[in-house]
Amino acid sequence: MGSLQTSIGMRSTSMLETSCGYLLQELQARMIWNEVGEDQFEREKVLLDLEQECLEVYRRKVDAANISRARLHQELAEAEAEFTHLLLSLGERSLPGRPEKMAGTLKEQLDSITPALREMRLRKEDRVNQFRAVQEQIQKISAEIAGQTECKDSLTNIIVNENDLSLKKLEEFQNELQRLHNEKNERLERVENYIDAVHHLSAILGMDYSTIITSVHPSLNELCGISKNISNSILAKLNSTVESLEEEKQKRLEKLHHLGKALTNLWNLMDTPYEDRRLFTHVTVLLSVSSAEVSDPGSLSQNIILQAEAEVERLDQLKASKMKELFLKKQNELEETCNQSHMEIPSRAKMDNIINLINSGEIDHADLLVSMDEQISRAREEAYSRKTIMEKVEKWVLACDEERWLEEYSRDENRYSVSRGAHKNLRRAERARVTVNKIPVLVDLLIARTKCWEEERKKVFLYDEVPLLAMLEDYNVLMQEREKEKQRQREKKKVQTQVVVQQENLFGPRPGTSSRRLSDRSFNVGLTNAMPLNRRVSLGIQQLRSNSINSTTQAISIIKEGRKAQGNKMYLRPGLTSQLKDETASVVSTFSGPLSP
Repeated sequence: MGSLQTSIGMRSTSMLETSCGYLLQELQARMIWNEVGEDQFEREKVLLDLEQECLEVYRRKVDAANISRARLHQELAEAEAEFTHLLLSLGERSLPGRPEKMAGTLKEQLDSITPALREMRLRKEDRVNQFRAVQEQIQKISAEIAGQTECKDSLTNIIVNENDLSLKKLEEFQNELQRLHNEKNERLERVENYIDAVHHLSAILGMDYSTIITSVHPSLNELCGISKNISNSILAKLNSTVESLEEEKQKRLEKLHHLGKALTNLWNLMDTPYEDRRLFTHVTVLLSVSSAEVSDPGSLSQNIILQAEAEVERLDQLKASKMKELFLKKQNELEETCNQSHMEIPSRAKMDNIINLINSGEIDHADLLVSMDEQISRAREEAYSRKTIMEKVEKWVLACDEERWLEEYSRDENRYSVSRGAHKNLRRAERARVTVNKIPVLVDLLIARTKCWEEERKKVFLYDEVPLLAMLEDYNVLMQEREKEKQRQREKKKVQTQVVVQQENLFGPRPGTSSRRLSDRSFNVGLTNAMPLNRRVSLGIQQLRSNSINSTTQAISIIKEGRKAQGNKMYLRPGLTSQLKDETASVVSTFSGPLSP
């Protein structure tokens, strides 16, 4: 380059020295001006003009060179600025292969930066395409999430910010794209779950799945062949649809529960055969099933509910015709429960009045059955509370029977004779004595438990419409009088024996008839002298004895009947326990019957 400039400069100097100098000398000295005879002034003027024209030419050349140099400086500066901008926009510090400091002429510097600039431009174009592709995907998925199915026009208007094309910014867009992909997949999964739930519920309820899902949005139906709408509004509609189907499922199940219970009650009331029940087992099997456990297709369809309602209505009509029979059955069940526990049975007049109302149709059958069921339930509950006391009462009655048998066995003069079965009677007598000895403790225990029951229930414990506590107290009074009577009998017998011995010592033995007469007279005299202070109780005991029936069980029956004759109003009033005790003697004297000696 330097040799080229040197040759150009030498050439210009030599040309100036030869051509221009020669021509100028020729013009000045001898050739042209001399011949023409030009004066000196004109000659100076021409030379000055020549100098000016030469200066203008040189100046234009210099200006052109300066302009070219300035243009090269500008191009180099613009190239370096663009290169720097591309580095900044791409987020890179430097380009491998490009020297950090450039040397040489402007053209050399420009030529050295041009390849690097070209490569950076290619990198920028590639990076812009990457940004555009990512942003297109972001915009497309965002449109799908927003529910905008048509987004082609908006995709063509994507603007890439060329001032920030760094990998960090690209990574941010890619992360956003990945997040949108995840959200899209999540929404698609939720939509599929909702669709499956709608399909499952519609199958259980017997509804048309296609109609339901298309009413939410046509894209959800796979037959439409378009991508599913996954917007928030569609998700909300799907959620509300599933919730409404769940509510409908719960309502239908509750309705079938009600119908199933009604069917079961009606079947049990009317003793419906198994063949008729089997037709509706698909309804009754749902009684023990929750809503989440129902999954069989068509198990909650409207047709099943209509069939169950029709069957309940038919059974209701049939029940109305058999209401009297059902009521009598419930009445017998109530009476049986009361009889088993010796409780008070509802009055017959009241039951007859209910039957008359049934015949006239002036009573609600359902309410009547419910009322009867409640009475039976209360009766069973009270029977259960009386169970322990009733078991003790049964033991008491059985013990009294054993006592009666033991008294009869004791009066048998041949009980010790050698006969068939005598040893069995002897063993039974031993067991009976053990049982009879426990009667006082058993009666005391019954009195204590009966009092606790009455205090807890705030009512009188009735045994066959008679206060049990009064019966037990009457029984204690009778047993005391009985013991006194036995003592008097023993004393009377002792006196009779002494009288007979004295007479035999004085007068000798008497015939058997006279002895018998004396015994009878002495018995009557002794009994007359043994009259107790409580006259009514003593009279009752004499009357019991005069009938020659010796049974403690019959004495209990007499006490019970006497209490019934007094009426139920007295013992149903609170605070009458003391009055019942005071009336014991008069009740005993009212009924005549035997008492064991």
